[in-house]
Amino acid sequence: MDRRVVVTGLGVISPVGNDVKTAFDALKNGKCGIDRVTKFDATDFKATLAAEVKDFDPLLYFAKGELRKNDLYTQYAVAAATQAVEDSGILEKIDPERLGVYVGSGIGGISTMMTEHGKLLEGGYRKISPFFVPMMISNMATGTIAIKFNAKGATLPIVTACATSANSVGEAYRAIKHGYADAVIAGGAEAAVNPLAYGGFINCMALSAATDKNAASLPFDKRRAGFVMGEGGAVLILEEYEHAVARGAKIYAEMTGYGNTCDAHHITAPDPEATESARAVKMAAQESGIQGGAGVYVNAHGTGTPLNDKTETTALKKAFGETEARKLKISSTKSMTGHMLGAAGAMEAIVSVLALKEGIVPPTINYVEPDPECDLDYTPNKAVKANIQYALSMSLGFGGHNACVAFKKV
Repeated sequence: MDRRVVVTGLGVISPVGNDVKTAFDALKNGKCGIDRVTKFDATDFKATLAAEVKDFDPLLYFAKGELRKNDLYTQYAVAAATQAVEDSGILEKIDPERLGVYVGSGIGGISTMMTEHGKLLEGGYRKISPFFVPMMISNMATGTIAIKFNAKGATLPIVTACATSANSVGEAYRAIKHGYADAVIAGGAEAAVNPLAYGGFINCMALSAATDKNAASLPFDKRRAGFVMGEGGAVLILEEYEHAVARGAKIYAEMTGYGNTCDAHHITAPDPEATESARAVKMAAQESGIQGGAGVYVNAHGTGTPLNDKTETTALKKAFGETEARKLKISSTKSMTGHMLGAAGAMEAIVSVLALKEGIVPPTINYVEPDPECDLDYTPNKAVKANIQYALSMSLGFGGHNACVAFKKV
C-alpha cells in the first residue's frame, strides 16, 4: 500500500539568506540577491552579475581542518542538510538503515577542478591534492551528509542539470511512498561561480548581459534576455507520515505528487510544444488530486530566458487548460535568487512549502513589461496573500529534463 509523505525539516544556504527564515522573509519582501560578481574579476566578461551566497561561515558546520577536503558545493550541501536535520529533530528517532540521502549537484566540484588543473599546469601532477577526486565528484555531498548523520539507507545523488534537486526531492518521495525508506534528506547544492563555468554559460548564450541588477533576472517579462547564475544549497527532510506523527514531529506540508519526463528534443533548448513539460505537471497534479487552477500556487522554473518562459507558460496551459491556467497563482523566485542550478529545485520546493504554510505567494520582482506570449498571473512585484491549498514547483534542465513536485497544505 502506498504511504503518505510529509515535510518535517528545511535548510537553506542562498543568495538571499543563509537560513530558512531569513531567506523566505527576503523573498516575501521582494529582496534581490543579485549583484556584481565578487568571486573573480569579471570585468572583461560579457556578463558581470551573479547571485552569490553572502557571509557564509563554513565553520558553523565543519572543523577548520575539514574545509580543505570539501569543495564549496559540498559545504553548502552539508550546511543546508544540517539545518534541515536539526529542524526536523529526526536524529536518534529513526533506524539508520531507513534514513536515506538524495542530494544532487548539477556540476559538482568545478571550482576544485579549476584549482587543481592550475596546479597541474604550474607544477606537474605531484602538486595535485590527494583530495582532488573526492572533492570534485558530484556524489560527494551525498556521501559526506550520509557519514555525518549515519544515514545507511537509500542513497542516490541525482544529476539532471537544473532539474537536479527537484528530481532528488521527487525520487526521495517515491522511495518513502513505496517503502524503501522512512525518511530521506533530499535536495541539492551548487557552487559554480567561477570563470570557467561562467564563461561557458556566456558562450552558450544563456546568461543575461545586463549590468543593472534590477534589470537582469526578468522572468516572464518581455525584456528578458538570459538567466543570472546563482549558487547555494537547499535541503528538505521528507518523512513517512505515520513515522512523523509517532515521534511528534512538526509537519510543514504533505508531498502529494511528482512528475518526471524528458523532451527528447535538444541538448539545451526546451521543446516549444511543451508536450512533455506539460505532462510532468499533469502527472504531479493528477497524483495530488488537483482538479483545477483555483487555490494552486506554481513556483515556476522561470529562468528569464526567452524560450523557457514562453514554453513554461504553454506547459501550464496544456496541463490545466487555458481557463484553469488563468486561475493559477504563479511566480518565479529566480527573479531574486538568480538560478541556483542544481540547488534551484529544492530551494523552490522549500519556497512552495512555506507559501502553503503561510498563505503567501512570493512575487516575481522587476516585472515591468508584459509579454503577450506569457499572459498568466505571475504575481508581479509584490507578494500576495492567497488561500492556496496546493503548490507545484517546476524545474526544467539541459538535456530536456522536466520535473514537477507537488505539495498539499496541512
